Amino acid sequence: MPKIIGLTGGIGSGKTSVAKLLEEKGFPVYYSDTEAKNIVNKDSVLQEMITALLGDKAYKDGLYNKKYVAEKVFNNTDLLQQLNALIHPAVKLDFQNWLASQTSEFVFKETALLFELKLNQDCYKSLLVTADDNLRIKRTMDRDQKTYREIEAIMQNQMPEKDKIKLADFIIYNNSSFEDLKEETDLFIDNLNVSD
Repeated sequence: MPKIIGLTGGIGSGKTSVAKLLEEKGFPVYYSDTEAKNIVNKDSVLQEMITALLGDKAYKDGLYNKKYVAEKVFNNTDLLQQLNALIHPAVKLDFQNWLASQTSEFVFKETALLFELKLNQDCYKSLLVTADDNLRIKRTMDRDQKTYREIEAIMQNQMPEKDKIKLADFIIYNNSSFEDLKEETDLFIDNLNVSD
């Protein structure tokens, strides 16, 4: 069985960039957040359960209505937990099926909520990609065309970076250039092989 490395990072941290660099080095990466988006559109039983929870507007023209769902659960922790309780088991099953087909010594499970959902407990090690808050906000504003306030609100709903740092086995600080990020990722890979 491959060893699972949980890969996480808050919005604008560069988590996806690190995932792509790891893939370039030949490591299989499972993108939990992307797969969750596919599953909510493909799984008819899950669609029925989400519609029962959030109403008919949860799907628009047969596709998951992300904007409506986000507005519905954003300030409602109970509703968000109920939604997660529907989606996460489906993603977990999909990941297990994906994992069964992998032959690499290490695989990476990329997920924004690694520590929040205690998914790190199922992992061999965890890798956190982090950056200064102001830099994360600027990157996300440039990338997603969101306002400062919108991003700040998202960040406030995520676990504080200082708490994630305490929980992570490995940390990549992404406060500089892409070249530095590549170097940091290479260093992490070397350490991973050494520490094994």
